[in-house]
Parts: sequence; C-alpha cells; structure tokens
Amino acid sequence: MPQSEEITLSKVRGGDRDAFRALVDQHARTVFRLAYRMTGNETDAEDMVQETFLRAWKQIGKFDGRATFGTWLHRICTNCALDHLRLRQRRQAAQPAYHAGEDQSDPVALVAAESPSPERLAMSSQISAILGPALEELTEMERAAFILRHYEGMGIEEISVELGVQPGAAKHSVFRAVQKLRRVLEPAMANSR
Repeated sequence: MPQSEEITLSKVRGGDRDAFRALVDQHARTVFRLAYRMTGNETDAEDMVQETFLRAWKQIGKFDGRATFGTWLHRICTNCALDHLRLRQRRQAAQPAYHAGEDQSDPVALVAAESPSPERLAMSSQISAILGPALEELTEMERAAFILRHYEGMGIEEISVELGVQPGAAKHSVFRAVQKLRRVLEPAMANSR
C-alpha cells in the first residue's frame, strides 16, 4: 500500500472526514464501474456506490491492510451488489419475465471500439440485446465472477478473495457463466458470418 494511502487511512481511522472524502474521490469511479457492471443500471450503481462508501466508513476499523484499500472496497461493493441483485430477484419472482427491449440499460455500453464500423455497430447492438437478458439469467455468483474476470480483468485468486470463496469455486463460476453465455450468443454469431 502506498505510504500516502496509509497516512490517509490512519487519519480516517481517527475520524477525519476530509481524509475519507479524499479516498472516496480516489476510488469512486472504479467502484461505480464495478457496481454498474454488476447491476446493469446506472441508478442502482449509484446507490451501490453510496452503500459501499457508507459501509466502508462504518467498518474502517475492520480494514486490516492485508489487501489494498481498493480491493477491500471492491469486496464491499460486490457484496452490496449481490445483496441488491438477490433482493431484486425476489421482487421480480412475482412479476412477469424480462423481455428484451423493456429495460433500456445496456450492460456492455462501456465496451466500445474507438471508431467501430457499421457492421460492428450492428453486431454489437444485436449482442447487447442478447447479452443483457442473458447476464440477468446467470446466478448472482456466476454474474459476479464473470464481471470480475472479463470486465474488471481480475485473476481467479483475486476473484476468490473478492467473493469469499475457494479459487476452485471462483473458477467454476466463471466457467459456468461463460458456457451459459456462449450458448446464448452462438446463434447470433453464426448469423453474422
């Protein structure tokens, strides 16, 4: 951990709100990006960011420095998002199934080429329309593991720490998610050839 972050954290532990604000400013963007990718919704992501930093402030005494502060925040954010997704799933259980086109959020909007060709734009649009609902169909663990691996670029060991599971379980969750998404995306890819 950088020396300056250690100093800031010791000030935060002493109750310095300005020091905590500095940490929020430093980490808010990456926490939002993770929350958005997990929830697929900007409003929910903003709520997850607030909840993440609120929990971090309340539990700062539990931060032991074994991981970086950013990793610790990712873990809190992942847990907040998983809690939120479980609650959303329970609420939606009594409602009609999701249909493509109802929700305008695009979970892959952040992944775009600098100047995509018209063909790539059409294919990306088609894949996004399929991928959004497909991500919703994954279990919370599969979605979290997939997003941490393929959107956040984390290794299996980091994912296992982030999700609080054994590395084998993290690897298996990523594998299952990829297999499920591949089955959903294969017809679209075959049609584009």
